[in-house]
Amino acid sequence: MSYQISGKKIRSRKGVGVSLSIESVGRQAQGLLANYGLLLAFFAGWQIASTAGWLNPAVFPPLDRVAQALWNGLSSGALLDDIAISLQRAGIAFLSAVALGIPLGLFMGQVGAIERALDPILQLFRQTSALALYPVFILLLGLGEASKVFVIFWATLFPILLATIGGVKEVDPKLIEMARTFGATRLTTFRRVVLPASVPSIFVGLRLSATTALLLLIAAEMIGANKGIGFQVMNAQYNFQIPLMFAAIFLLAFLGLAANWILVLLQRRLCRWNTSQH
Repeated sequence: MSYQISGKKIRSRKGVGVSLSIESVGRQAQGLLANYGLLLAFFAGWQIASTAGWLNPAVFPPLDRVAQALWNGLSSGALLDDIAISLQRAGIAFLSAVALGIPLGLFMGQVGAIERALDPILQLFRQTSALALYPVFILLLGLGEASKVFVIFWATLFPILLATIGGVKEVDPKLIEMARTFGATRLTTFRRVVLPASVPSIFVGLRLSATTALLLLIAAEMIGANKGIGFQVMNAQYNFQIPLMFAAIFLLAFLGLAANWILVLLQRRLCRWNTSQH
């Protein structure tokens, strides 16, 4: 809507507001397409190709059937039990790795002699696949929950530990020297300088460990488990319930994205001063 005043055409405020709203929606849509356009195209191509028969629907079922299988599993409560058990296993292992890895990494990063003495054995263990050691854990701890939790703990410990050590060692020495020049004690320097500067690196290790925990969770549940999302993937494949198998796989992906999103939010809250964080 516009008005003619002294030969000039002036648009009303309502029209300007609508125009700005449309422009804002357009920018948001462009941003979503730029970030998720390829992913949406992939899912759309999957749905079309499977429905049209270009892909074997017995192997790659249409996504609507996968969504239906996911909804049936969640609404019946069957998948909810598997989610709870899987999260319990991964959560115990991840929190245990955090409780050990961060303090030990902070200590080793501060004491160079300890770090140099332990580094060779840490590198040896880090390069040894946790799945290769899983039979050893089964022999020691049995096929129960302990071996599954421990193999996840073993794999998630090293990213946290090494990232923490690296974060402490990368602290600017000038900041430490300045703190000591102003009379800060060793404990105060650690608490006010070293620890805050190490937090971004620690969160990198946490995000890597969270991803590793889910990967090892699936492998552990595929061997000698009768509950969990990993077991559900294998069980659905054995029984040729392919939509349910893909539903469980997508569910794992969603859990991984959720864990990463939570850690990113926590990092932003704790590291507001770090403008380089993503």
